[in-house]
Amino acid sequence: MATTWEYATIPLIIHNTKAVLDQWGADGWELVQVVTGPDGNGLVAYLKRPTGEA
Repeated sequence: MATTWEYATIPLIIHNTKAVLDQWGADGWELVQVVTGPDGNGLVAYLKRPTGEA
């Protein structure tokens, strides 16, 4: 069976990045990528986790 995924995108605040990612990781999310925000400022994290459905 194939794994199904759900995804989230979250803005990252530079001075609090580790705490934010640690919290999402504790909730079962895996960091996929971090990119520059759409306005060219700040960062956006893309995360995924299995949905538990097949």
